[in-house]
Order: sequence, then structure tokens, then C-alpha cells
Amino acid sequence: MAETKDYYEVLGVDRDADQRTIKRAFLKRAREVHPDVSDAPDAEERFKEVNEAYSVLSDEQKRAMYDRYGTVDGAAAGGGYVDFSDIFGGMGMDDIFSSFFGGQACGAGSRRERRRGRDMAISLTVTLEEAATGCTKTISYDRLAPCETCGGGGMAEGAEERECPHCHGTGVVTTVQRSIFGQVQSSSPCPECGGEGTIVDKPCPDCDGEGRVPTHEKLDVKIPAGIATGRQLRISGYGEAGYRGAEAGDLIVTLEVAAHERFQRNRDDLYVALPISMTQAALGVTMSVPGIMPDEEVEIRVPAGTQAGDAIECAGFGMPRLGGGGSRGRLIARAEIKVPRELPAEARRL
Repeated sequence: MAETKDYYEVLGVDRDADQRTIKRAFLKRAREVHPDVSDAPDAEERFKEVNEAYSVLSDEQKRAMYDRYGTVDGAAAGGGYVDFSDIFGGMGMDDIFSSFFGGQACGAGSRRERRRGRDMAISLTVTLEEAATGCTKTISYDRLAPCETCGGGGMAEGAEERECPHCHGTGVVTTVQRSIFGQVQSSSPCPECGGEGTIVDKPCPDCDGEGRVPTHEKLDVKIPAGIATGRQLRISGYGEAGYRGAEAGDLIVTLEVAAHERFQRNRDDLYVALPISMTQAALGVTMSVPGIMPDEEVEIRVPAGTQAGDAIECAGFGMPRLGGGGSRGRLIARAEIKVPRELPAEARRL
């Protein structure tokens, strides 16, 4: 944008507002000015301003620079863009506004389905050692969580939930328009109740009657031994909170196991390079190499006459089998014969 904006004014918050207040203000303003909701001709531009303001004020470093200089990274503050999927843990813009405004809901059944919180997805990377032993990892993510002020119900003290007088409890309003093809009838979520069919006479001031607010949370996730890339863990109830106290969605954690500098994994088997000299290959040797488990040493017996690339199997020293009751795959060592480029005369004679 060409000119520097007062982002506190854009969101309608004081300059000393905390992050929770800023998030609530952003959520409220975004719902008001989004082009899919507002009929104002400048709705798109106003929405961009709200987006810019939050991208700066939600970042402590950017906010500090903006407060001091009115700029971020040497340019007019507000060059950033808020990724709504980051704020709401993977939800896209269509999902977010469907959640708040009813989306394509067309009846009581659709509204009941919509009241449940959405599932959320997050990826998590672990090392091969962590995948072998199992571990507990702490993850941080943003989600819509139950409002502590109203307990998730969306109602202030003494409030009541009543049938919406605009749609008479259906959550849907029908309009009829004339066209060259005759009368065209269309249905859309009720603007008065957001498609819910009910209204709250005194909504909770902290969540605006939603029963949920944006929060940043930390969660300990237990990773089972033997986990592999692509496996998913479903944590019940830790997704998006439901609308006005409805059931919460689940958090789906997709695992990725990082590449290892020594081992290569193939299902439950581990492959490792075993450098040996040409005399060890010719005469045979017993060697000890570190295993994947902590303080584990694996004894490998190299038979005489071993050729380059030969595989030597060690059963029970690979990766634990997921849910296998302690059983493990194989450790497979591939012989790499190191041939010296030059031999001293005595070595050549021998």
C-alpha cells in the first residue's frame, strides 16, 4: 500500500493491547469487512488493511519496529500478509468463513454438522533415533479453542438462546428474483443468526457469541517406537473447538522421519556402509559398529572372501516394528572395500 497506516486504528485497539486482544479484534474486523460478507465497494481494500495490520501487530519483532519507526525492514509497515491457515491451524479462508457464516448450510441437518469443530492438521519431524526409541514431542499450534469466559457456550451471564425471528429457526432465508427466465429462487444462510437458527440475546463479550477464541497452544505428543514417514496420529478433541460448546474436532499429526547420516531405512530394515580393508575382506574379520539404539554396539562378522557390495545381515538390530511387541527388523551392512592407491614395497612383498 502506498501510505503507512495506523494499524492500531485499523484494528480498533489501543497501542498497549496484548496479543489476545489483537487476535480478537482482527477476527471481528475480518468478519465485518470480508468481501464475501460486506457489500461495501471498498470491502476488498479494507480487508487487505486488516490483514496487513494483523501481520505486523501479531509479530512481536515487527510490532516493536513499527512502534519505534513506523516501518518494518526499512519499508512502510504492512508489506506482509497473514496466512489464515497458520492462524487457524490449516484452515483455508473458505473454511474459516464457512465456519463463521454458515457456508453452504441449507437446513437443520447441515447446521448440526457445521457446529462440530473442524479437524486440524499439522506436520511433525523426528530423527531416526527418536523414531526408533519412541519419544514425546511438544508441538505449538494456533486454533480456535473454547472461550474460558463463557465456558464455550457463547453466552454472557443471564443470557438465553432463542429461535431466530428472521428465519424462524431454519437458519436459511429464501429470496425470489425476477429474470428473463422467470422467477429464480435461491437460499442462503440467515444473516441474522449466521445459519444457526438461534440467536443469543446477550453474547459473551470475549468471543462475540461464538463460544471459541483464537489461542496459541502447546501439546505433548507421544511418538510410538517404529513410526515411519507418512504415519498419522489422531488426537481426539484437540482440533477446532465446536460452535457454542459443540464437539471439538481432532488434531491429525503427520509424521516425517528425517534422513540419517549413517543409516538408510527400508521399512523395518536399516542399511549401513561397512568400510573394510582388502586384507580384512580376504581373510575375514569381526567388527563392532554403533547401532540405532542408545549405547548399542552390533558385532558384525565379515566372512573371508567378502566382495565389494556384499550384504551381511544382523537380525534383530534394525528398526522396531510398530506395534510388534518389541521385535525389530534387520541391520544390513554393505561391504565397502578400501583399496590403497599405493603400496609400500614391504606390503607389496607380503
